[in-house]
Amino acid sequence: MVATDLDGTLLRDDGTVSVRTREALAAVTAAGAAHIVVTGRSVPWTRHVLEDLGYEGIAVCGQGAQVYHAGEHRLLTSLTLDRQLAGLALAKIEGETGPLALAASRDGLDGEVLVSPDYRLQGGPLRATVVEDPAELWTAPLNKVYIQHPELDDDALTQVARATAGSLVDVVMAGEGIVEILPLGLTKATGLSLAARRLGVKASDTIAFGDMPNDIPMFGWARHGVAMANAHPELKAVADEITESNGDDGIAVVLEKLLLG
Repeated sequence: MVATDLDGTLLRDDGTVSVRTREALAAVTAAGAAHIVVTGRSVPWTRHVLEDLGYEGIAVCGQGAQVYHAGEHRLLTSLTLDRQLAGLALAKIEGETGPLALAASRDGLDGEVLVSPDYRLQGGPLRATVVEDPAELWTAPLNKVYIQHPELDDDALTQVARATAGSLVDVVMAGEGIVEILPLGLTKATGLSLAARRLGVKASDTIAFGDMPNDIPMFGWARHGVAMANAHPELKAVADEITESNGDDGIAVVLEKLLLG
């Protein structure tokens, strides 16, 4: 099985997948391997990418919270965040950092992403709804909450959040400007293991590609973890291999070598 993260990994910086990478993935699936997308994005922010790829298999979304069958357009599993615990965690974090900009990803196939007016959206024209009243963020089941600080960088914010609220929730840095509060114990490896079980594939038969610290558990689960050249230093430190960047067909470089034997 070939497990690929999306942003910074399978997707180039313009949000597209190169012809070379598409052909390499098509070749490995024709040879009998399964390709599975494993992304921090929730289903509504992932579906258009899967449709562009012609992807009809299982995808792991929402940092492992959602296992989605693209061909059948349905959620196979979905784990939500305990909103009371998340609110307590957020209060503890803000006790250390001061006020944070917030966003919340609602559960479901069409779950909205709600953002406070000061939250800076990353990754281009992703659909989100601005809400003036922070209480609106908590009125429906959520799979994650995003936090941003006006001065602390992503690594520093992640470190503070883990130190103050790590017994209540998990905190991951998933990309530039993207620090997330998740259900305790949830990782990409959680969703990937569920998806692999459905596909009849083992961790020992899996190669995983990623670029951010939220991919570390996935690398720990898979037999072989490949970090992109543009990856965060924390991921490179635990990778079995480092390939070219997402803009230089890093996934294709590795897969083509595997196909050649």
